[in-house]
Amino acid sequence: MKATYGAILSGMAMAGVIAACAPQITDKAQARNDFNALCVDCHGATGRGDGPAAAGMVPRPVDLTRVAAKNGGTFPRLRVMGHIYGFTPGRSESPMPEFGDLMDGPTVPYDAGDGIPTPTPARLVALMEYVEAMQR
Repeated sequence: MKATYGAILSGMAMAGVIAACAPQITDKAQARNDFNALCVDCHGATGRGDGPAAAGMVPRPVDLTRVAAKNGGTFPRLRVMGHIYGFTPGRSESPMPEFGDLMDGPTVPYDAGDGIPTPTPARLVALMEYVEAMQR
């Protein structure tokens, strides 16, 4: 049976309404989920480097709550995103897994401080901001 053009458009419109009514996960909720799935085993639930897999790790997992303090009080956003993504220059021995492939998806324009908004995976930016909010 042939579908009519009107029926196709109607179906597409209805799918859009259903999608619009579906619960949407927020960036913060996605970041929390990503942190729990990707980071907690090593860095711990509070980010202090005391996760269940941390015992015996050399080097020890970084205390994510002290990243800014160890960087002169400034949170190094690009460096943190680089580590999450898997870009760890000069640290080829780093046990930090690469999560770049898991961060694929929609992008957001992110200005790294050079005034040029660059398309950056939204999940990567959200996870970095989640870690930034842990600073003490």
